[in-house]
Amino acid sequence: MNQIDPTSRFTPDAVRRFEEAKDERSKNAELGSVARQVASQYRRDTMSPVMVSGKLRILEFLLLLLAGALAYTYRIGVPQQFDWDYLAAIFGGSLLTVILLEFTDSYQMAVLRKPLAHMRTFALVWSGAFAAMALASVFMKNSADFSRLWFAGWYVSGFIIILGLRLVMARLIKRWARNGVMERRAVIVGGGQAAETLIRSLEKQADNDIRICGIFDDRDDRRSPPIVAGYPKLGNISELIEFARAARIDMLIVSLPLTAEARVLSMLKKLWVLPVDIRLSAHSSELRFRPRAYSYIGSVPLLDIFDKPINDWDSVAKRAFDIIFSLIGIALFAPVMLATAIAIKLDSKGPILFKQKRHGFNNEVIEVYKFRSMYADQSDPTAKRAVTKGDPRVTRVGRVIRKTSIDELPQFFNALLGNLSLVGPRPHAVAAQSHNLLYTEVVDGYFARHKVKPGVTGWAQINGWRGEMDTDEKIKKRTEFDLFYIENWSLWFDLKILLMTPIRLLDTENAY
Repeated sequence: MNQIDPTSRFTPDAVRRFEEAKDERSKNAELGSVARQVASQYRRDTMSPVMVSGKLRILEFLLLLLAGALAYTYRIGVPQQFDWDYLAAIFGGSLLTVILLEFTDSYQMAVLRKPLAHMRTFALVWSGAFAAMALASVFMKNSADFSRLWFAGWYVSGFIIILGLRLVMARLIKRWARNGVMERRAVIVGGGQAAETLIRSLEKQADNDIRICGIFDDRDDRRSPPIVAGYPKLGNISELIEFARAARIDMLIVSLPLTAEARVLSMLKKLWVLPVDIRLSAHSSELRFRPRAYSYIGSVPLLDIFDKPINDWDSVAKRAFDIIFSLIGIALFAPVMLATAIAIKLDSKGPILFKQKRHGFNNEVIEVYKFRSMYADQSDPTAKRAVTKGDPRVTRVGRVIRKTSIDELPQFFNALLGNLSLVGPRPHAVAAQSHNLLYTEVVDGYFARHKVKPGVTGWAQINGWRGEMDTDEKIKKRTEFDLFYIENWSLWFDLKILLMTPIRLLDTENAY
């Protein structure tokens, strides 16, 4: 497996030049007072336009189903048993309508903001769906089985629902945009004339959902003005990393020219650890790439460098996966957890559960539950001193539950509560070390593991990288497997890891 290199798309010569340059980042950058104040304004999560339009699809489908069912009840009465012809027509017609609205781009934000301007499209789509149903009933020779009054009643009520729902959505979207509930928060990386040109271009875009939160640039005020196009420069690139973790930032837009490869690489080496979309401004570049390489804000082209992993509906699917399988796991292992709790209480004094602070998503500190495996007066909540083979701090019961990973079972509750996922990079303790060096000092880009929620089990663990991390090579390999998981995530991948975990736990060589 090759280690993921965030600069692999650049030329080897540019990478060599960057690697030869001295890394001047400050590892302990602290935000200035203005940056902290700005970050505090953006700590609340926003609604993604993708999620809003997705929920509208579901709601529209359900309301059209309801309209068809109510029209049937009004015209024919409450059915004593299912009429499968009507049921198929109502379901098929509602689904076809949503599909046709999707094909006509009727779920795009520009359309949702101005529904009356697109009323003709809605009417054509709804009429087209009814024409398709009528044609299908002719070919199936069951048109005489349907009530014409029901057909007309559903048509009228359905169109009223489509138009009425979109008028309500238009007002909500306008309110959400005004209140900052639905927006994409962006930070401009790089200052000067290039940043001003980019900002002016973004501000000209109609129905722009981008909120620029500030500018960060490593250059001093002589080369990069403190205020660009009315936006303040809040700090340097190292401070940007802390800012993006304190605020809920969605996107970083690098406004440097592509010709400044060394500076672009230097910034990307620092920024790729953040769970945000990273885009490179291309509106003033003469270079042209394949269309798929670009995304757009209005008509402003951006080169896609990194995408936030497990975003929007993927995150919904993963959360549903966690809830369902956490409940299954708790139900299956309840007898084991009860027996373990009794054994711990009988073996030594102290609490049954042990809470440890670990790094979670976006480098936030979370508390992870474990069964206590050490003597209470010798526990190490910070994990500064790793557990070794034959460690005298570990109790008799502790040796068994650590060897079999039973001590990790309470983390099903962490996954159910949402601060852990069932599958993901294993969360390390905040003071975890290798040869008196923090893991961040051993592995460059280590915090990229925190671009997703950490997990109870992970790709690294089922590939043998579990237990004591007593060498630099081990923590590097664990990080490499974690980054591979992040880049290749899917629900099937999660399911594969989850199913393979019990088998891999039979290998207890590195667990003690």
